[in-house]
Amino acid sequence: MEIVLVEPEIPGNTGNIVRLCAANHMTLHLVKPLGFSIEDKYLKRAGLDYWHLVDIRIHENLQEVFDAYPDRTFYFTSSKAKHVHSDVQYKMGDMLVFGKETKGLPEELLKAHEETSIRIPMKEEARCLNLSNAVAIVSYEAMRQLGYPDLKKIK
Repeated sequence: MEIVLVEPEIPGNTGNIVRLCAANHMTLHLVKPLGFSIEDKYLKRAGLDYWHLVDIRIHENLQEVFDAYPDRTFYFTSSKAKHVHSDVQYKMGDMLVFGKETKGLPEELLKAHEETSIRIPMKEEARCLNLSNAVAIVSYEAMRQLGYPDLKKIK
């Protein structure tokens, strides 16, 4: 499972996602432009001392990610998608794509990938969830389906 953040804006959210990826052995892809410096103190603080545990890859644009992983399935998250995140059958290597905090993913991208666009159910009046919370919800559902691969087992 790999996480793709398209133009993330808030360092604390990305730092939290770094920590999530470290704890769950996930690669994190950051698509430019970023709304912060990777050296940002708030980003570092939120990621705590987990940075060395994460494979972070930075891309100039989303097309670069598509070109680098042509055989992968990309799931695009949006509060407007018709498919619920827990109804999807995930497989190893899937790419979970999340948009920037203020605007989400571009509408044309979601329309072009309607069958692999997913949402987290919530009240109609709610606009969206916090980015790091959404990444945690979707990624843990995917890992649950896969039997929590590569994670510590308590005996």
